[in-house]
Amino acid sequence: MSERRRRSDGATLVTGASSGIGRELARLAAADGSDVVLVARREGRLDDLAAELASDHDVAATVLPVDLGAPGAAEAVATALDEHDVEVDRLVNNAGVSRAGRFDETPLDADRETLRVNVAALMALTKLFARPMIDRGEGEILNVASIAGEAPHPEMPVYAASKAYVVSLSRALARQFAPLGVDVTVLSPGWTDTATGRRMAEATDADVGEWMDPETVARAGYDGLLAGDTVVIPGASNRRYVRDVHAARASELD
Repeated sequence: MSERRRRSDGATLVTGASSGIGRELARLAAADGSDVVLVARREGRLDDLAAELASDHDVAATVLPVDLGAPGAAEAVATALDEHDVEVDRLVNNAGVSRAGRFDETPLDADRETLRVNVAALMALTKLFARPMIDRGEGEILNVASIAGEAPHPEMPVYAASKAYVVSLSRALARQFAPLGVDVTVLSPGWTDTATGRRMAEATDADVGEWMDPETVARAGYDGLLAGDTVVIPGASNRRYVRDVHAARASELD
């Protein structure tokens, strides 16, 4: 664990902070004056981002190079921050694994890793950091899902199912935690112009009508969190897609 200067007030913890949407969310938090905890596997990229944020915004940036797919990863993050007296008042669960392919052909170990990172680690981090927020009577949680979580996706079934979990959990916790002073928001982007997004589009041979840039997606999620929104879906075309999915689902019950 490497640490830049730390303040006494609460920090924003961002997983998957080394690139893409996670990196932009960390930048937004730091620009608002929040100390940040940066979690991802690529330590070099985290160190570079930490140096940038500390220099540009005069905040403390703590680097935790952690593989969230490893057993006990969430507990290791919580223990490290407790030992260094870093209090987290905003949790951003952004880390995720994206894979595509026919269900019977994708490797079992790869699908298990998707669930460990996208579901198990997110759930564990939320449980570990929500309790202190509730005890303090304030806090914020932003979970990054996907519009793929709004409907079964035949080209990425395990990924879509994992994001459906994130959407459902976030909606439930938003209701459960609101009276306790903790806001929960789920950010569900569509196709976003990141390295991961480009790989997924290629793997699924997707006809991407419109790419969104990670800065715009991150800003929408960050602003939605601060506004107390439960669901944020950036982009008009993405919102139309989700509305159509919900309408089609409702018609199935008629």
